[in-house]
Amino acid sequence: MRRNKFIDWDRVKFFNKKEFNCRCCETSNISANLVLKLDLARELADTPFVITSGYRCPKHNQEVGGVKNSAHVRGLAVDIAVPDNVARLNVLRGLIIAGFRRIGIGKDFIHADIDKSKPNNLWLYEV
Repeated sequence: MRRNKFIDWDRVKFFNKKEFNCRCCETSNISANLVLKLDLARELADTPFVITSGYRCPKHNQEVGGVKNSAHVRGLAVDIAVPDNVARLNVLRGLIIAGFRRIGIGKDFIHADIDKSKPNNLWLYEV
């Protein structure tokens, strides 16, 4: 998989580098394409995106119960907090218009990723 290795954070309007770091070790291998697409989605949604999970090192992914081949471990996924139905609708609208095709909807978060090795789909997490 070919990915932009470096992110020009001056081009990113709504996020900063630390938001995408692994919660346990503070490292990051987040995709530049993902960040730029999220930035567009955030602008289109006109509502804050609070990233609750970005890049995950393999150890952290295992600790939180992430799947073995998680897009988070490859820097291709994020989870976004959605405190209510209005935020959920706005975040979904922004993600879809920005071109995200892998979206998971949970009770208080939305998962979005750009992992091309997985099928495009929309799913609901058990709540």
